[in-house]
Amino acid sequence: MAAWLVVGLGNPGAGYAHNRHNVGAATVDALARRASAAFKPRRLLRAATADIRLGAERVTLATTRVYMNESGLAVRALLADLRLKPDHLVVVHDELDLEPGQLRVKLGGGDNGHNGLKSIRAMTGTGEFYRVRLGIGRPGGYPDVVDWVLTDFTPADREVMKTVVVRAGEAVESLVTAGLEATQSRYNS
Repeated sequence: MAAWLVVGLGNPGAGYAHNRHNVGAATVDALARRASAAFKPRRLLRAATADIRLGAERVTLATTRVYMNESGLAVRALLADLRLKPDHLVVVHDELDLEPGQLRVKLGGGDNGHNGLKSIRAMTGTGEFYRVRLGIGRPGGYPDVVDWVLTDFTPADREVMKTVVVRAGEAVESLVTAGLEATQSRYNS
């Protein structure tokens, strides 16, 4: 049985794969590829999962198969299936208040208007879970944040995000194996 659940937030489907809102899912996908693990659909859990080891820890990686605003449904089902509490949950997600390329790791906090986090907080009854936050920047000329998060990265930002997705995966591994304080010292940019 896994000791940790790492969920990468994003919207399902190929049309959303390169959107700003899907950098969490991209990070978890990269972690699975690095471990040569394949995702298996878990229809009843509304997710796809892959089991890996990070150091001595058994970890279940997951990407949700629901839209962002319903992420909590999948996370709650996954936690129940794995018999884990939210204190062993890591959520990897996009963050408007950080510029592309910036990364922050933290425990707890509000949802800051992020519908995926809002849903997870509502379905688990807590915000006390670990977060790996990948910056996507605030919209410049976009009148609506929803339009911004559902657009693809610019070519320049795409190159930056390739690097930060790898770094975020390393931060997840550090969080699970070395703890919060050591991870924050090393990865918070």
